[in-house]
Amino acid sequence: MIDSVFAGRYRLTEKIGIGGMAEVYKATDETLGRTVAVKVMLPQYAADETFAVRFKQEAQAAANLQSPYIVNIYDWGFEDASKTYYIVMEYVRGTDLKTAITQRGAINQRKVAEIGSQVAAALGVAHSYDIIHRDIKPQNIMVQPDGNAKVMDFGIARANSANLTQTGSVLGTAYYVSPEQAQGKDLTPATDIYSLGVVLYEAVTGRVPFDGPDAVFIAVKQVNEQPVPPRSVDNTIDAGLEAIILKAMQKQPANRFATADEMRLALNQYIQGKPISGVDSEARTQLITTPAVVPAIAGTAVMPELATNATYTKAGGTGNGRRPDNEPSSKKPLVITLVVVLVLLLAGVGLYFAFCTNTNAGEIAVPKVVGLTQADAKTLIEEAKLTMGEVSEQNSETVTAGSVISQNPAAQTKVAEGTKIDLVISSGSGNIDLPDLRGMSPDVAEKTLTDLKLVYVAGDSKADPDVASGLVCAQSPAAGSKVAEGTRITVNISTGPETGQIPNVYGMSKSAAEAAITGAGFKVSYTDDAHSDVTAGYVMNQDKVGTANKGETVTLTISLGPEPAPVETVIVPDLTGQSWADASATLTNWGLYIKAAGSTSGTVTSQDPVAGTSVERGTAVTVTLTVAPPTP
Repeated sequence: MIDSVFAGRYRLTEKIGIGGMAEVYKATDETLGRTVAVKVMLPQYAADETFAVRFKQEAQAAANLQSPYIVNIYDWGFEDASKTYYIVMEYVRGTDLKTAITQRGAINQRKVAEIGSQVAAALGVAHSYDIIHRDIKPQNIMVQPDGNAKVMDFGIARANSANLTQTGSVLGTAYYVSPEQAQGKDLTPATDIYSLGVVLYEAVTGRVPFDGPDAVFIAVKQVNEQPVPPRSVDNTIDAGLEAIILKAMQKQPANRFATADEMRLALNQYIQGKPISGVDSEARTQLITTPAVVPAIAGTAVMPELATNATYTKAGGTGNGRRPDNEPSSKKPLVITLVVVLVLLLAGVGLYFAFCTNTNAGEIAVPKVVGLTQADAKTLIEEAKLTMGEVSEQNSETVTAGSVISQNPAAQTKVAEGTKIDLVISSGSGNIDLPDLRGMSPDVAEKTLTDLKLVYVAGDSKADPDVASGLVCAQSPAAGSKVAEGTRITVNISTGPETGQIPNVYGMSKSAAEAAITGAGFKVSYTDDAHSDVTAGYVMNQDKVGTANKGETVTLTISLGPEPAPVETVIVPDLTGQSWADASATLTNWGLYIKAAGSTSGTVTSQDPVAGTSVERGTAVTVTLTVAPPTP
């Protein structure tokens, strides 16, 4: 696909990702001279009408959503040469939130709240159009170099009024689906709120709330189990943020935030240090008291499709016995169908009890290892016929270095033999003030960190208009953070200002020219002037074109149209004493014309404008004539 051109303008330059049914390429829009991302449907799906409809639906779902926190959709179409569909969208620089969590573990709480607020704002816009995203997960949240987030991939989003379905499957990713989504129930905006709560849980703790060997196992947990509260995983997590997360993750949709905007308000209140509306005292109580929801059997078994007019006997009820008009009188096909349905129902019940009920057979109570050394914790876990899981480190002001801060599953949880127990081990108090490395060379930055017994980690290079190429432009954790010895510090090196091509917009309308230039990464300012050959409102000149540093300002001169013809003026003559005929002739000679204030008999005794006034040619002069009295 590299170097392919779609729609005669989008040249694919680099593959940057692959998903379940599409590949994503970085591309150049050769018409507007800007970088875009092009999502191309995989060939094996392009011929399937269902996938084509869903692909088109993604473009339509997102195209009308205008928000700084939603990836913009520019174009959509079918490419004849490749026989596949494509979507053209905004190219977002940065990394997805899942990658950030994988690389860094738990993220700073305030930053998590800021990202959550921005995603909630994006969802608020989508929900106002009656569009439910249905697949909110960290992989679909891009974090830009400036720290702002953008929601992408509306591939399974749809309006409540849409009837597109995917029979026999649960849309979304099992780690983040809501209980009602896992059960195949009708969805409301509350499902996106639940998924956002799971995302924030993972971002602030570094782990998902529910895990398991496969999607079905995880989905069952989403329906039946309560998450371990974040502060039980990490006791340094703020209680207010924990309360927001737990309220978003309530099993019953009615117990969550009423809207995405309400959740955004709560997150903003947390960020601002204000009291958080309606969550501080509710979430933990609801977490304990809300009963688990037993999933409907239909949520765990795929039912065979019956003929259009067929009916079947429900459990405990009777069918109406009606057959399709063209069906033979024999009931054998219906009986076979009912047997198959019954078998599937029994299989579903068996699966449910296998996964979701406690028989106490072979269950082990997880021992409490918080506060023990890692070695002692390992011994206790293995004596209980369990195994050590993932071990990670975290700074702690209260737990001695080398001791357990938290465990997952929590103590006294009933688990099967051999279950893995994840531990978070204290790396001691963070007592090193991390210096500001910005502007240093990589060698100097590495030596600075080494002298402080910290670890230099090379991160991605970034364009930065304010830092020269080859010098440090960013770091994580941020300067001023308190860190412990041995902490890994990710350092980003500047590639200098990012350059781009300023498009030539001569002759374009003002709005089209602005869209082309800002879309290429530049700013716009305006002047105006008259031009006889360029229509008013269109570009008659620009001060820059070609390669330049992105962010620079391009000044456009907008035509005012042709200059108006010069106005010729004359001096009004004195008409006093002249007759109507003589005064009319005099004014005609000067390019003026006469009007009478009354009678045209007699001679002029007054005029308006008065003699000596400068006026435009064609102006009317009103005169008053008076007949002289007869001589005695």
